[in-house]
Amino acid sequence: MSEPENSYILTITCPDTVGIVAAVTGYLRDQNFFVEESAHFGDRDTGMFFSRTRFSLNGGSWSEDVFRQGFKRISEKFAMDWDVHDAKRKPRVVVMVSRHDHCLNDLLYRYRTGSLNMEIPAIVSNHDDLRSLAEWHDIPFHHVPVSADTKPAAEDRLLEILAESRADLLVLARYMQILSDKLCNQLSGQAINIHHSFLPGFKGARPYHKAHERGVKLIGATAHYVNCDLDEGPIIEQMVERVDHTYTPADLAAVGRDAEAITLARAVKYHIEHRVFLNGTRTVVFR
Repeated sequence: MSEPENSYILTITCPDTVGIVAAVTGYLRDQNFFVEESAHFGDRDTGMFFSRTRFSLNGGSWSEDVFRQGFKRISEKFAMDWDVHDAKRKPRVVVMVSRHDHCLNDLLYRYRTGSLNMEIPAIVSNHDDLRSLAEWHDIPFHHVPVSADTKPAAEDRLLEILAESRADLLVLARYMQILSDKLCNQLSGQAINIHHSFLPGFKGARPYHKAHERGVKLIGATAHYVNCDLDEGPIIEQMVERVDHTYTPADLAAVGRDAEAITLARAVKYHIEHRVFLNGTRTVVFR
């Protein structure tokens, strides 16, 4: 859904207590803002509160500095970790890929048609195979080879590209290299990976052959934030498709490719629309 003109998104994470919603909506009312969409959740397990509110001007003009200064009293009262985002601004997303192109193709199509409201300032790969695809979309392509000896230098180069691109998010669209713990920590909450199964099953090489050997009845995909635990970061989105005994490993892989592309696109969309909140090892996602 496209955001209207002069629309803004307020995101809040804070300890849960009585009066937060009333204070926030009261402030927006007093500033003559129109609330278009509001979602909030109090987690009894962690004692944390999460909120996403989209609002627009109801006459008058917008000043982010004025808004932040006025909201400061409320944010301090409730110990909020908060931000306000201009809904018209397109987040800048750098995509990493190896040789499998299905997730990249899907993201590029959604980017080109506007269903993912973002900019892609760079595509990074440890192989040169997909350069022509990036060039067809007029997106800079960076070939950054990786080996055991060159991995630290390759990760330094990646950080340079992210800085030069002013990236808000890194998406690993079937990038088949493990990032170092140091890099994972630097990118915490800012990097999304897609995994080829409904976690935690069938990790590693030849997952669909392993699934076929076990006679699985469900094939799925998981999109999650990157962290230092391989393929175990906070989950953003998952999906499954039913299969049966007639499916060959190639059939399962085809179902898996579709699931991976759809799941990753949904996760990226939720993130760039500021719908995802980290909640310890889990996430809160306001769809």
